[in-house]
Amino acid sequence: MWAGYTWGSHLLTLGCIWTGRGEEHAATLTFDDGPDPEYTPRVLDVLGRHGVRGAFFLIGERARRAPGVVGRIVAEGHDLGNHTWSHRSLWLCGPAETGRQVRQGHDAIADTAGQAPRFFRPPWGMTNMALFPVLRRLATPCIFWSVQPEGRRAVSAPRQVEASLRRVLPGAILDLHDADGAPGAGARLVEALPALIEALSARGYALVPLRDLL
Repeated sequence: MWAGYTWGSHLLTLGCIWTGRGEEHAATLTFDDGPDPEYTPRVLDVLGRHGVRGAFFLIGERARRAPGVVGRIVAEGHDLGNHTWSHRSLWLCGPAETGRQVRQGHDAIADTAGQAPRFFRPPWGMTNMALFPVLRRLATPCIFWSVQPEGRRAVSAPRQVEASLRRVLPGAILDLHDADGAPGAGARLVEALPALIEALSARGYALVPLRDLL
């Protein structure tokens, strides 16, 4: 029963969004697990210097604690996504807790930002059967990724750039981390991000907001 509720739900992710339109030489940078009061502003500084707008998938309880950072994300034209209330694995959540994680995260981001998040991404990409009806009611599509240079294990900044360049294709959605998933993720991203943007631009990629890629 548990396997059907959790593993079985991943059959439904075939209908989720993994990449954008491949006919254009464009990609999107997305950022998970923030906002972090130290590293998210530094990520925003890098994006601002390069004229890039991305999407930030925020954890609701962290958004509540850093309203100024959330306000800056919105003011600088980035998209908002919901990454649940507390980043709990949805494999460990029954239907009631799944609904609470998604709705409370959505509401916290909307209240803090002054606008509702457009998108949703499940922590670690883990879903369950209760998730999708909640997302339909909130009208927030589920966004995964086609490139993830660092997941649950630490990856050095140069290796993140190298891995991204190996995997990127037109329409790519890159999943980056501006706050700790793996310890120290924010610092590694701040180091990697300028080189990553410059390398993608040198390959002719336009780095566009997620809403435009889709």
